Amino acid sequence: MPIAVPRVYRGFHDAWEHHEADYIASYGNGDTSFVPNLLPETAIGLSADAVVTILKGRLGDRVDLALARETTDPEVPAADLPAEIASPVAGWDNGHWLKTSNMVGINVRTVQTFWSVVKYLLTVPDAIDSVHLLPIWEPGVVDSLYGMASWRLNSEFYDAELAAVVPHLDSAEAQLRAVINLIHATGRTVGMDVIPHTDRYSEMSMAQPHFFEWLQRQDVRIVDHSENLHLEVEREIMRWLEEVGPATLDAKYPTDPAEFFGEGYEEVDRLRILFGSPSDRIGRHSRRGDLVAHLASYGLEPVPATMGTPFRGVEADTRNQGLVVDDDGNTWRDYVIAKAGPFSRVFNPLSRYKLYGRKDNNRHWEIDFDRPRPEVFSYVAGHYAEVQARFGFDFMRGDMSHVQMRPTGVPGRLDQYYDILGAIKNQIREGNGVPFFGYFAETFLPPRDVFGFGEEVDHLEAADADVTQGDLQSNAIGSPEFMVQLRQYLDIASTRAVVPAFTVITPDKDDPRFDDLYQRGNVVRAFIGLFLTDVPSYVSLGHEIRDVHLTPWPNEHYTKLFVFHEHGEDNVYPSKARRGARYLWGKNGSLFGAMTRLRLFADSIYPAIRSRPIRWLLPPDPRAYRSEIAWTQWADPDYVFVANLNTDEPVGYFAIPTIPDTPPGTTLELTFSTENDISDENRQPPWNGKHFRIESLEPEEARVYRIVRPE
Repeated sequence: MPIAVPRVYRGFHDAWEHHEADYIASYGNGDTSFVPNLLPETAIGLSADAVVTILKGRLGDRVDLALARETTDPEVPAADLPAEIASPVAGWDNGHWLKTSNMVGINVRTVQTFWSVVKYLLTVPDAIDSVHLLPIWEPGVVDSLYGMASWRLNSEFYDAELAAVVPHLDSAEAQLRAVINLIHATGRTVGMDVIPHTDRYSEMSMAQPHFFEWLQRQDVRIVDHSENLHLEVEREIMRWLEEVGPATLDAKYPTDPAEFFGEGYEEVDRLRILFGSPSDRIGRHSRRGDLVAHLASYGLEPVPATMGTPFRGVEADTRNQGLVVDDDGNTWRDYVIAKAGPFSRVFNPLSRYKLYGRKDNNRHWEIDFDRPRPEVFSYVAGHYAEVQARFGFDFMRGDMSHVQMRPTGVPGRLDQYYDILGAIKNQIREGNGVPFFGYFAETFLPPRDVFGFGEEVDHLEAADADVTQGDLQSNAIGSPEFMVQLRQYLDIASTRAVVPAFTVITPDKDDPRFDDLYQRGNVVRAFIGLFLTDVPSYVSLGHEIRDVHLTPWPNEHYTKLFVFHEHGEDNVYPSKARRGARYLWGKNGSLFGAMTRLRLFADSIYPAIRSRPIRWLLPPDPRAYRSEIAWTQWADPDYVFVANLNTDEPVGYFAIPTIPDTPPGTTLELTFSTENDISDENRQPPWNGKHFRIESLEPEEARVYRIVRPE
């Protein structure tokens, strides 16, 4: 029996109240790949017991296996897990499966815990077969997820209710392992954010000062940024340690800086002496804050991370707004790039790893790319490889993959030290014995010499990226910019080793500054993302029910504002502050209804079209003269997909040309439309001997026609 889909928000609450058992049964018996008409906020509110019961109805004994003590112990390599809960791409010998994946990005903070990721995925169809988890580490300044303070998991993602139901899942580590097991059991892959920087005063930067670049500032003047300034930092850390004593009472440690920070003294021991027990987050944070204040009193700071050419050469921001006083009373200066390009930016809370030596003692801020620092590459890649082995991640999303600092572009000879993100990918693939491990790059494919020197696609290929995010999400669908970009991305996909994604929306774009991009066209964006089966797609959590924001709404409604936690009196843009800890889901029942209908239809055809190469019948017009597009499958086609990318105007008559690999007498039969009232002429377009005539398409309408061959 067809599932009735409400069209208003309250209708979904009513439908769940009256038909909850039917919807769960539909999911359990495989009629649908997700629990229909289940609002995300309702899913997040389900009890742990209820979720386990729902999953068992679908997955059977695999749930018990996924949650068992022996399979959720991070000390047992994920590669040794039984096939029932192992990676669904374990049979691949490369990461090319990413090139046709449909991915959802989830900021765990918006759903609060790792376990709630499983709850949210009950609302997501199988056609979305990959999950990207935004950073999962302990955060630094302003609780930024992208400012890693340590290699520890973020304890705020621990779920006490789950631990009460499954007592041996008594740590964030065990719970994350259980969640990834369950996601794998559903046939999905899971990716981690890999970040080539840390919080400026992270545990990493203070336990290994020599792995970072440092400066010394007096008021608004940088008085030293020489190559070996880290040696002074090490001496000051040892002096502080002598004054305050080790965090572990009466513990013995080397007092010589060269020995304490040398390879012979393990990082784990150094961290215990400096900051204390790994399980004592409050104590570690307090000790770290005290050490930060000590170093700051001498003007010693890690050099902040930058973005955009020319990257190098920072100076203190002398404006009043460049002066910052933190919660501990420390006074800081923000930094700017002295000779900034149009997209230059300084990320003041972050610091990059020092991956290469410096020219002329760093007098002119020049990097010596002929002097890579293997010990730093090994440290960073080794830590991420350990994370993959402990939890079983299938791919990495490389943060800031667009950073390419070599002024002459990609060099004529490549080695393992060309790029840190590529090095991490290959260390995991080769060192962990997981050749299927993939790399999804965060880049925007701009003109050359903008975000990085040279052509970005060249850089991505050199770094062994499989897929790149691209920037379609930054343009209104159907706009001239969108049409040019989409056509460019399709050309790249067909000619280069890296494939741009059809990105619907990212967590970064769910931001009040970009509200106008998502007032219309959301369903047709999702339609294209699902059914362009030979390129990847990306969408972030919450897009399926996002409200229409004609003016900025309170910041609690935007996933972007949950990446960090700034404080302030106002919680509406331009402020970035939040008043509440909980993400507020949209209540756009009309959009959620349209998305649910689309996803139910996708369930019915996706097994027949998954990952199949497509043939363009009406490709995107880079001149934007024409807004309709149409495509089918390359060989033995089954369906024709048609969409109008204009959100304001309908399309009049247009032709779909001859469909190859179909015999004379083939017809088209409408099987799906995002609209309800479809004329007879549009339900069965006539064939005139040359093409099929489509009478019209409504603004942002999308359709699917079944190809009917004569008997």
